[in-house]
Amino acid sequence: MPPKRIAFVGTGANGAAIAADLTRAGLDVTFIEQWPAHVEAMRANGIRVQMPAETVVTPVTAIHLYEVAQQRQLFDIVFVLVKAYDTRWACELIKPLVAPDGLVVGLQNGMSLDDIADVMGPERTIGAVIEVAGNMYEPGIVNRQTPPSGSWFALGAYDYSARGREQEVADVLGHAGTVQVYEKVRAAKWGKLIVNAGELVPSAILGMPLAAVVDVPRMHEFMLQVCREAADVAVASGIELVPIFGLQDLDLRDSHSYGNSLLNAVLERYSLPDTKTTVLQDWIKGRRSEVHEINGLVVELGRRYGVDTTANTVTVEVARRIEAGELKEQPENATLLTAVLAPTAA
Repeated sequence: MPPKRIAFVGTGANGAAIAADLTRAGLDVTFIEQWPAHVEAMRANGIRVQMPAETVVTPVTAIHLYEVAQQRQLFDIVFVLVKAYDTRWACELIKPLVAPDGLVVGLQNGMSLDDIADVMGPERTIGAVIEVAGNMYEPGIVNRQTPPSGSWFALGAYDYSARGREQEVADVLGHAGTVQVYEKVRAAKWGKLIVNAGELVPSAILGMPLAAVVDVPRMHEFMLQVCREAADVAVASGIELVPIFGLQDLDLRDSHSYGNSLLNAVLERYSLPDTKTTVLQDWIKGRRSEVHEINGLVVELGRRYGVDTTANTVTVEVARRIEAGELKEQPENATLLTAVLAPTAA
């Protein structure tokens, strides 16, 4: 059997680092990227992945978006790592090059698996969760703060039509970290969305690394409240909470305890003192964030199911003001968020 042909659509910090792991494992991997300077840097010098304990440079095959139309061979597995709001067009772009029995995997935040299934078909869709910290500010250079030994992924079939094929992807992705296969991958994705709601945007609003934000008065309390609201919405929408990140001692019967535990796990296991969330990285680069795909989804579903989402609502509003240029991400914004918390006892 010929080796599987693999494509990564979106090779920013996480996409490039993971694709490099697979390339070094001897797999046939193509990097597909929308940042022209990044493609040219990878072609000239390979992808440089800087980790806490080592730096690895890997020669890779990288192509521009416009060169997708020049490809003729089909891909057996496609990993999608663009922003959640770019999922649909990215899938339409690569769809003609996905083999009839190929699989498409969304290693993204939010509930992008529905967009993928709508474009590709449920039978070709594998849902996924990713927990890796990294950043990229220069073309061709990734700062990967979580090495493969600490990286974690979840995989699961979108529905019955793809069930039984998860291991095909796990065998490949296992070169980049620990992989768990879930029967209910949507529940695992909700677990990640719950913790993302509490950490990604609230910390970015202050313009500070995640670890520093926790020390700002009442911000940890606020972030936990955001997680609790998101967990309440998940349960109200019929989601059965499941363990993620390899955690075994979660209280799955208590949505508030569940949210607290996940946020604390991210702070303790997946954050360095200088870790900036992907939302803050987006704002630093002048890009819009995924706030509507994360906290915005919590607010939308909260209205539908009658769940209070006050903390998520103010998070969305302050993020909107930042993206509109009305506010700057700065520590002083903490009071805009924490004002919605119950007063502390005198």
